[in-house]
Parts: sequence; C-alpha cells; structure tokens
Amino acid sequence: MRPLARQVAALLFCAPEAVPIGDLADALEVEVQDVDEALAEIADRFGEDELGIVLREVAGGYALASDPDADGAVRRLLSKPRTPPLSQAQAECLAIVAYLQPVSRPEIGRIRGVNSDSPVSTLEERGLIEEKGRSQFGAILYRTTPLFEKLFGLADLGALPDFRAFEPSAQDAEELRAKLLKAGEQRAS
Repeated sequence: MRPLARQVAALLFCAPEAVPIGDLADALEVEVQDVDEALAEIADRFGEDELGIVLREVAGGYALASDPDADGAVRRLLSKPRTPPLSQAQAECLAIVAYLQPVSRPEIGRIRGVNSDSPVSTLEERGLIEEKGRSQFGAILYRTTPLFEKLFGLADLGALPDFRAFEPSAQDAEELRAKLLKAGEQRAS
C-alpha cells in the first residue's frame, strides 16, 4: 500500500465519525484527487471477504467499518461493560446510597467506619450516583441514578432485595462470634 493510502487509513481508523474527503485532503495537505485514489486503494485492500474491515462511504464522508458478516460478534463484544468491576469499597458505598438515599459522605463514612471520599467520587464519576441536594448541615446528599437501575436490572428502587434477608439471626450472630473468638484464641497460642 502506498504511503498516502496508509496515512488515509490511519486517519479513518482514528476518527470517531465518517470523515469528508476534503477534511482528509486538508489534514494530509494533498489534493482531493490524491485522497480519492488512496481511498480506492484502501477499498481494494479492505474489500469484502478480505480482512474483516471494509471502507464505507457514509454520512458525507468515509469510515472504516466491520465487515457485515461479523455484525453479530461485534455487537456482542461491544455490548459488554467496559468499566472495571466495582471495588469492595465502591460496592459498599453504592449499597449504602441505594438503601439509605439520600445520604451524605460523612454518613457513608460513619457506616463503613473509614473515609469514603474516594469510592464515592468514583461512583459519581461512573454515573451510578449523583447529588440530590444538601443536608441541613450543608453536606452534599447522594442518590442513585437511572444508570444504576439499568445496570443492576431494577425496574425501580423498590426492586432492591430486602437487606433484612441478609441479616443474621441472633443465634447465627452468636455462633459466628464464638467461631471468631475461638479462631483468635488459636491464633494467639
């Protein structure tokens, strides 16, 4: 492939949208006719049944696109969430906000027993929680967003599981306490 065709392909690969031929010519500081020849070379190289990538003329410009035969696989790949999973601290903060909203950072920190500024900020950046106003003392109050409901498959907040179902009974709590004390004694000896 000629150098100009490689440069045009690189521009199309990096562009988030279709690029008009005039914009390609301006970026490469060449004539439109030269870009047109380079596009023809790219179309031959990335033709149907070749590499899985095709050149398309769309929306008044040109773009590289996936081969139509790969559409199903491409959709499945791109439909997967791209953000990393929540850390334990973020999950704890999100649960607190979901169940107690509106709730402030100081309240979240008191419940968790540690500073929760960083996980709360991350949840806000990811669009899972948002500001709801201010408490009577001036602290920012947080609530979950529609994105939270969408990602967790909730019709509304009423669909959250009842947290009391996860609360141990008095007998379970006593058994757990005894096991922890026994483990601590064994560790000490």
